[in-house]
Amino acid sequence: MDRTPLFLQPALHEKIWGGKKLRDLFGYDIPSETTGECWGISAHPNGPAAIKNGALAGKTLAEAWAEHRELFDNYKGDDFPLLTKILDAQTDLSVQVHPDDAYAQAKEHVPFGKTECWYIIDCDEGSEIVYGHTAQTREAFRQDVAEKKWDSLLRRVKVKPGDFFYVPSGTIHAICGGCLILETQQSSDTTYRVYDYDRPGGDGKPRPLHIRQSIECANCPHVDPELTYHIHQEAQAKFTELLRESLFTVSHWEIRGHADPIKKNWPFLLMSVLDGEGALAIGSKRYTLKKGDHLVVPSTVGELVLDGALDLIVSNPV
Repeated sequence: MDRTPLFLQPALHEKIWGGKKLRDLFGYDIPSETTGECWGISAHPNGPAAIKNGALAGKTLAEAWAEHRELFDNYKGDDFPLLTKILDAQTDLSVQVHPDDAYAQAKEHVPFGKTECWYIIDCDEGSEIVYGHTAQTREAFRQDVAEKKWDSLLRRVKVKPGDFFYVPSGTIHAICGGCLILETQQSSDTTYRVYDYDRPGGDGKPRPLHIRQSIECANCPHVDPELTYHIHQEAQAKFTELLRESLFTVSHWEIRGHADPIKKNWPFLLMSVLDGEGALAIGSKRYTLKKGDHLVVPSTVGELVLDGALDLIVSNPV
């Protein structure tokens, strides 16, 4: 029974709004100084991550999912369900919305819509996000979009490091300039842009908008989700469950020494190291962890131990 964690080589994506922080802060070999996204844990065809270690080294996470489902608790479905990204927004992302599963399957013929959540790793002072809108009905939303009443329509929220936002499908949103974010989401790359600041894309032409789809998918009215954090404190570790919903759970783990053994209560575990260094022990084997590492702990692991000084975002499918 192979209990080796799968350490992954991220897929990196250039974006017109990207910057250099993925290199400067995490040490990734970025393709340019406008690199916006690190797909750290991904089996999506638009950016599959490669396995760096063990018997499956050189294969993609998608290949491991297809060929070794026992490592993933024989989890249902043809497609790996989650995707973990780090986003460096040097400038504002488009104002956008994502469909739910039913709309994505019917209209885009892809397996998943896109519910996501954001952990603010760092941000410039005074940074903000677009999170929701003010229209009370779909018709009012349609009218405000047609009349380009962006200042009154879009809700802007100030952010600071450590903030967390749940962004279910249908939420009008935009990550704004100065934000460095870890995003946990369904494994989807379907985005509908409703507003892109009338700026040119990489080819000098405005990027396409998706007004009809955005109006059809937007939640009207917007309602802020209620979040309740569940915190488990140990002498040298703090585990904060940020979100538990129907698709996945997301937690922030802070290790400041030697944590007690963590027993399996997941089908498989996605781990991203935001800061620090330390080690993961599985049985008698130890694996070094450092800032910028992304890995999957397979279902064959019944217990693990962490030590060092580590900040991690950890998620698992439900």
